[in-house]
Amino acid sequence: MRVAVVGAGAMGCLYGGHLAEAGVDVTLVDVWREHVDAINGNGLHLTGVSGDRVVHVSATTDPETVGEVDLVLLFVKSYDTRKAVRGSRPLIGGDTYVLTLQNGLGNLEAIAEAVGTGRVLGGTTSHGSTLVGPGEIRHAGAGPTVIGALDRGSRSMAEKTVDTFNEAGLQTRFSGDVRSDIWGKVLVNLGINALTALTGLRNGQLLDVPELRRLMRLAVMEGMRVAEADGVDLGPIDHIAHVYEVAEATGANRSSMLQDVDRGHRTEIDALNGAVVRLGEKLGVETPVNWALTALVKGLEHRASL
Repeated sequence: MRVAVVGAGAMGCLYGGHLAEAGVDVTLVDVWREHVDAINGNGLHLTGVSGDRVVHVSATTDPETVGEVDLVLLFVKSYDTRKAVRGSRPLIGGDTYVLTLQNGLGNLEAIAEAVGTGRVLGGTTSHGSTLVGPGEIRHAGAGPTVIGALDRGSRSMAEKTVDTFNEAGLQTRFSGDVRSDIWGKVLVNLGINALTALTGLRNGQLLDVPELRRLMRLAVMEGMRVAEADGVDLGPIDHIAHVYEVAEATGANRSSMLQDVDRGHRTEIDALNGAVVRLGEKLGVETPVNWALTALVKGLEHRASL
């Protein structure tokens, strides 16, 4: 399998590095020239829970030099999905599939607009990773990956990808209802990401403040009502208890949204709490807590732009 990882940041390098170590033909594609040059010159430095080592993997800023691949693994920020898919055209042939493990809602639909539903794979990841500097990432936490297909005809490729990931040491399972799994991850993000970004607290520290625990619960409850109104089967899981469990299990982590705020970068609030607000408006479900969290994070983004 030939794989191109588009968006070779913390998560893209984590997956690309593991796949390359397992002998998969991988190329990392990213716009950051210094990062690409560091990887090509000195290898990709991986540290953290999966061990400290250097992985030799190809990287480029120009997808034209890669050519068509079997799988494009998309790890750009959600607000760049459409732009990234357009820029990946040289990688995408008639038999190429595009897999998104990105945060938030709307990525599946954006990719399908470009390549068709039959060639879109989706899923979630519970890994945590931080970009330390050019050519170096820290694997902050390990967890399962879930992959599924939007179309029955894509199931065999999804299952092949699951096998490839498992062989690379990335614990992965096939999902028969990927929309449900994506929503499950979104609910966790609703309860954690915006609140960490607004308070500067690590995931686990949210649980120490009763008022924040209540906001977590209210944000998740709103998301559940929107998902159910949209016909999503959320399963028998207690999602409120689950978000508390995830916050505790990843207690030392600084969420990706908090990292974005600290760096003065744009966040993915529009694909998370903001997406729930927009869908709620469409479906007639009120989402005042998620609306407030979205507005406050937007305020942080505006401050960073001044």
